[in-house]
Amino acid sequence: MMFLILTALAAIGSTIIWYVNAPEDKYKLGTLSFIFWGATLMWLVDHVMAYLSEGGEFFEVNLDATMLGVTVVLLGLVVWMIALLVSDPKGVFNKLLKR
Repeated sequence: MMFLILTALAAIGSTIIWYVNAPEDKYKLGTLSFIFWGATLMWLVDHVMAYLSEGGEFFEVNLDATMLGVTVVLLGLVVWMIALLVSDPKGVFNKLLKR
């Protein structure tokens, strides 16, 4: 369950930061929010379906679940960073290529 909590916190945090900076989305924070909300919804559906079919504890807080959540958040940040570098909002790469 920690993976769901961590991705939900990342989704909420990135959405708040995106909304404060809206309507300008220079740094693709909307994309970051969608990445985290997609992961949160995926974890929620997966967890609810597993609980309904297998039973057991609904809230499981352990090191493995926490590390999975941290890994997913870091991977989401890496994907967002790649999208940000490809879009090059400050034109850094264009300036380097013109030299």
